[in-house]
Amino acid sequence: MEITWYGHSCFRISERGMATIVTDPYDSKITGYYPLKLKADIVTISHDSPGHNFTSGVKGKSHLITGPGEYEISGVFITGVQTNGRGKRAADEPLNTLFVFDFEGLTVAHLGDLSHVPSQTEIEALGEVQIALIPVGGGGGLNAAKAAEMVSLLEPGILIPMHYQTPDTKIKLAPLSKFLKEMGAGAVKPEPSLKITRTTVPNETRVVVLDYQH
Repeated sequence: MEITWYGHSCFRISERGMATIVTDPYDSKITGYYPLKLKADIVTISHDSPGHNFTSGVKGKSHLITGPGEYEISGVFITGVQTNGRGKRAADEPLNTLFVFDFEGLTVAHLGDLSHVPSQTEIEALGEVQIALIPVGGGGGLNAAKAAEMVSLLEPGILIPMHYQTPDTKIKLAPLSKFLKEMGAGAVKPEPSLKITRTTVPNETRVVVLDYQH
């Protein structure tokens, strides 16, 4: 499997012979990142916001998933779980869907704009998460402290932070360094993408920082 980050909450997840997924494609005018020109079979949208729902940035898509449920597409089993995207229980607050992608036993969770830490029961309902894509910079998503708490509950083998301040983003978010400090991690050298198999997922959580692709 290869996981590539394009900035904000947008990733491409691909596995040979299976469906390719793009998560939360953004409008570059809103985020400041480079315009998206991606191809995928499946696009998932965590919530209805221009930083996360710019579907015209992805070509070739045959499936668009925007809410909770269970889906099986081209060998990938997808579970969408509804959460409240802004934490407070106001009726007019936007909702958030976090997605768990199961590629024949290799599981990836994209938490979207999750803003509060779910209960232990809700966490257990997700099943085993081997790779977690977690917002860490606040804004609509988890802040550094809540993100670190989420990591301790999920206990993924690989943690990839997203939704934080970078030199290109126009959206005001906290820097990655704040989350790394919360995790007790030093500086982490960014990688162009993550290539991983079921047998190479570490037992202890490892933070992987990705360079956003242009």
